[in-house]
Order: sequence, then C-alpha cells, then structure tokens
Amino acid sequence: MITTKDIAERLGISVSTVGRALSDDARISEETKFRVRQAASEMGYVGNRAARMMRGASSNVVALVIPDIRNSFYSTIAHELSKNMEAEGFQLMLSETDDDRMVELRHLRELSANRVAGVIIVPTARPHGDSIKLLRGLPHLQLLRRHPSLGSQWFGVDDHESLREATAHLVAQGHTRIAYLGGPTELPTGAERLRGFHSALSEAGLPDDAGRTELGPPSSVEYGREAVRRLLEGPDAPTALVLGSIQLTLGVLEELSEQGVQVPGELSVVGFGDEPGFSWWGPGLTTIGLPIQEMATGCALWLMRRLKTKPENDGPYTSVSPGSLVLRGSTAPPDGKAPSSSA
Repeated sequence: MITTKDIAERLGISVSTVGRALSDDARISEETKFRVRQAASEMGYVGNRAARMMRGASSNVVALVIPDIRNSFYSTIAHELSKNMEAEGFQLMLSETDDDRMVELRHLRELSANRVAGVIIVPTARPHGDSIKLLRGLPHLQLLRRHPSLGSQWFGVDDHESLREATAHLVAQGHTRIAYLGGPTELPTGAERLRGFHSALSEAGLPDDAGRTELGPPSSVEYGREAVRRLLEGPDAPTALVLGSIQLTLGVLEELSEQGVQVPGELSVVGFGDEPGFSWWGPGLTTIGLPIQEMATGCALWLMRRLKTKPENDGPYTSVSPGSLVLRGSTAPPDGKAPSSSA
C-alpha cells in the first residue's frame, strides 16, 4: 500500500508537507500541492479516512439499516438513496437486520464506532435500549416504520388510507367476505394497515365476521403461501383478498398459481407494492403502488441538509406519502355479479 512516506521520498520533501498538501493546508504553496496530488494519483495513493477523522475530519458515509434486502421496496429505496447521496458527495452503506433487534444493535454499535455521518433506519418492532442511546448520538431519521423512542423525524406511507382504499375497492365490487393478510400489529406499519382494512369494512356497514385476518412475518414468502391455503379452506372461504406486504404478495401469487385458483373468477386479489412482474401476472395484479422515489428523494434531501447545516437541535419532521391503487384485472364482482349501484 502506498503511504505518504512513499510520496515524500519520491518528491524529496517531508512527510508532514505531503500530509498538509493533501489536506489543502493554506501553509503549503499551490505548486507543492499540485506536485503532491499528481504524485499521489500516479502512485495509486488512497487516503486513510479513519486517520483523518481522528484529526477532526467528517465521514462521508451514510448507513441505511433495513430488515431485508430481498424485499424490492428496500432494494429500490437503497438504489434511489445511493444515487441521491452520490450527487451530494456521500456514500451509502447497507446494513441488514432481518428484523432482529440484537442484530440491529450490533450493526448500530459498529456504525457508531466507525463514526458514520448519519443513519436512515427501518427500525425493528422493539429496538434495544442501547440502540436508542446510540441513535441519539447520530443524525438519523426513520423510514417507513416509526418508533416513538427513536425521535420524531420520519418518512413514511399513509398505510391506513392505502389499505382502506384497497379494501373499499373490493367492497364496491360487491364482496362481503374479504380477507386481509399482513404483518403483525406490533409493527406500526402492520397496525395501520390492519386498521385501514377494518375502517373500510366499518364504513360499508359490513358485520364484524365479514373480514378474516391472517397476521404473520411480513418478509416471509412461505408464510404467504401457508396463510392463503388456510384462508381458502372450508365453505366460508373469502371471495376477495387484500395483502399488506410485498413478500406476502409474492407467496400468495405463487400458491394461487400452483393451486390453479382462477383470479378473479374464484378469488379477487389486491396486492401490495408494484413489482415489475405484477403487471403481467395472470390477468394483471391490482395492487397498492408505493411512492418509492418520492420517499427516497425526501429522505436524502432532509438528511443532506441536516449534515451540512448541523443544527444544534432537530425539530420534529414528518413526511407522509400517499400510496396509489393500481387497477388491473385481478379484481371483479363475486360470481360475475355486477356491483350494486350504491357502490
């Protein structure tokens, strides 16, 4: 590895002069700075950022802490954030927790020890107390999920309204037996999505037993398959299904295809997220589109402003982006009946 000593020996100057030239010290002439930088480039010198940070320089690394990179929502967010960060001279580092709060804590300890510039986090349901303390010492914001102990800077989706609208669409089609498959209510996103589902049923005047629910790990494709198998058993199986996560949607679509369930003839389906393949799955999947680019841009702009202005205290900031119901061919009136005129 090329060091400042190697550059100094090549140019016949002191190591301290090389260091000052590379840090743009005003005491070093422009001519010497040019010679040092040219030699450093030719020799393949890479600066030691950790050492510069010990001398007071700031990091240019921002960490994105997410549950599962296999979820296309998170991978797309990471891609969009990376582009936005790069444009501002920052680098994005990815950290995956698998929704395990102890893994989350270990990652946050490492990130704090390496003095990252900031953190964008999709928190676990119950962050460890030490995770909360570590984040208090770092510029950070919450993405998608919001935990009250982690501060009041949050970028999210209007989960309640998104699921209310999706369920209301099925009600308007004439469905009275509708099931919801989503994440657990200990996650704020899961609680809000379930609340939106029930809100639509209540607004339509449907009885409590009109809606069945299956709640489980939102990142598990296999759970989606198992849950839809249970829902379709028996004479009172739902005629419509609304989903509350991308991975669960993938599992449900795999299972329905394998069983040969006719969509929307036997079952109407509203998915969650809008994967590239959803538009050509079966009759085309009606689904809840997510404002990924809008959220990523908003997160990046807010954090970049925070890192550049370095305010003493961050005031509360909340950005709630609406989802959108993307209508395709996977929903229709039950048994081919036309929806009522009141719908």
